[in-house]
Amino acid sequence: MPRDFRQQARDRLSVLTPTSGDGATAARRVEQDASLVGRLLAAAGEQNHHGREPGVIPDDVGAALGLFEDIREQLDRLETQVVIEARRRGMEWREIAAHQGLNSSQAASQRYQRLMTRLEEIRQGVR
Repeated sequence: MPRDFRQQARDRLSVLTPTSGDGATAARRVEQDASLVGRLLAAAGEQNHHGREPGVIPDDVGAALGLFEDIREQLDRLETQVVIEARRRGMEWREIAAHQGLNSSQAASQRYQRLMTRLEEIRQGVR
């Protein structure tokens, strides 16, 4: 999806009234974790740029790295929920594919299946 379409999507969704629920909670968790990673990188960049004493230590970087698996899982869960909602509202796979930047309905369907498989493996403790 080109950059201007992404901004249009952000603008469109920003006017929706916030609600609570599983999706909102997962999205908030992703937002908070991504913000923490951003703060780490900003602090590290500031430290490198100004040659300050190390405020960011290897344990901090390790903690940030530890957040990514949970962020990925939550993003997968959110994407799955949005695809389910799209199908529930009558969107065809080719429409979903176009919004995801994919070339075919088959690619969108396969992506959804991979997400579902990954989430099921996580649920079962395989991953």
